[in-house]
Amino acid sequence: MSTTPFHAEFDSNSQEFVLSGVIRPYSVDEIAASIFMLKEAVDDVRGVLYINVKRLVQMNNTAFQAIARVVLDTCRTRSDLRFVVVTSSVVGWTERMFKHLSSIEPRVTVEVYDSGFYPGQSFVEDTSFIPILRTQTKMTWRHERMILPRHGMRPGIVMADICCGIGDFASLVKKEFRPTRIVALDHSRASLAYAREMAASFNIADIEYTYGDASEMLLEDNQFDLVTCRHSLQIFNRPDVLLKELFRICRPGGRVYITNEKNSHCLGEPRSQSIQWTYHQVAKLFSHFEMDVELGPKSRRYLADAGFDDILVESFMVTNLDGDPQDFADVIAAWETVYAGEMAVRRGDSSEFIERFRQGFRDHIFAALHPKGYAGWPIWAASGRKPS
Repeated sequence: MSTTPFHAEFDSNSQEFVLSGVIRPYSVDEIAASIFMLKEAVDDVRGVLYINVKRLVQMNNTAFQAIARVVLDTCRTRSDLRFVVVTSSVVGWTERMFKHLSSIEPRVTVEVYDSGFYPGQSFVEDTSFIPILRTQTKMTWRHERMILPRHGMRPGIVMADICCGIGDFASLVKKEFRPTRIVALDHSRASLAYAREMAASFNIADIEYTYGDASEMLLEDNQFDLVTCRHSLQIFNRPDVLLKELFRICRPGGRVYITNEKNSHCLGEPRSQSIQWTYHQVAKLFSHFEMDVELGPKSRRYLADAGFDDILVESFMVTNLDGDPQDFADVIAAWETVYAGEMAVRRGDSSEFIERFRQGFRDHIFAALHPKGYAGWPIWAASGRKPS
C-alpha cells in the first residue's frame, strides 16, 4: 500500500476535487490550505462538485469533520450545487464515512466507482471458476515460461502481477525466475484468499497478495521493473484506463507485459464450422457486457497509445496437444457453463440459440478428445517499455 503523503488538487475542467494519500492532522490548521482549496472549488463550480477519494488511504476524524463542515455549510447556502463523493470498494471505509453525510444531506451522494467499472465482474470472479483457471494457467505456462525473458523477466527484478486472480502465475514466476519482490494485486477477495492458501500450502513465501482496484491502485509511481497483467484488459470496459495505471507504476526503462485473446479465432477439427460459429458468438456475447475478447491483436495499438515504446508482440496457440487433452476439454466445458449458461441467460437469449451455442462448445470438446482431432485457443502476448 502506498505511503504517499496527503495530496489535494482541484480540476476545474471536470469539477473534481481529488484527495489522495494519508491525511491525519492533529489540528485543522495543518490542512488549512487544502480546506481553502475546497472552498475555492465550491465557489468555482456550478451544478455538481465531485469529491474523488479513490486513492485516499487513510483519513482521521479531524480531517473528515473539516471537509464535512464545508460540504454541509455549502448545501445550506447553495441550492444550485450538489456533491458526489466518488469512492472505491478498495477503500470501503470512505464509503461508510461519507454515507453518513448523504444520510444527513440529500444533495450529497456517494458513488462506488468500481461497481460500474467492471460490468462483467460477477462472471469472471465466480469462485466456481477457480479450478478451471488453474488448468488454463497450467496450459499457458508451457508457452509463457519460454517467452517471458524476451519481455523483461529475469532473476532479481521487482515485479507486480496486476489482476493476479488466484495467484498461480505469480507462484510459478516466483519458483522459476526468482524475482526479489512480487506484489500480486486483484479485485476479488475470494481469489486472493485462495491465492494465499495455495502459496502457503506450497511453502511459497514473499508474494505480497494485495486487494486493489487495478484502475486506481494504491501503489506508488515508478517502482516496478516488470508489470504483468494477463487476460485482463479484455474484461475491462476501459482498457486504456488500466494501461495508464500499469504505465504509472512501472519504472522508467521497465516493461509492462500483457496477454489477451481473440476468441473468434478459437478453432477445432473435426466439426470446424460449428466451433467457429460458437466462438464468433462468444465475442459478441462479451461485447454485450462491455468486454472485448478480441483484444489480442490490438495490443500493439493499446500499448503505443499508452506511451510505451520498444513494443514486442507475439502469439502462441494453446492446443489439446499441450499435455493431457482432457485438460483442454475441461477448460472448454467450463467456458460452456459460464458463457452459454449464466451470460447468455443474462443477455436474454432464446433457448434455441443457447442450445446451438452449447453445441459448438461440445463439438470443440469432441475435437480436443478425438484421436485424430485438433483444438486450439490463440493467445497474444505483448510488452512495451516505459521510456526513460
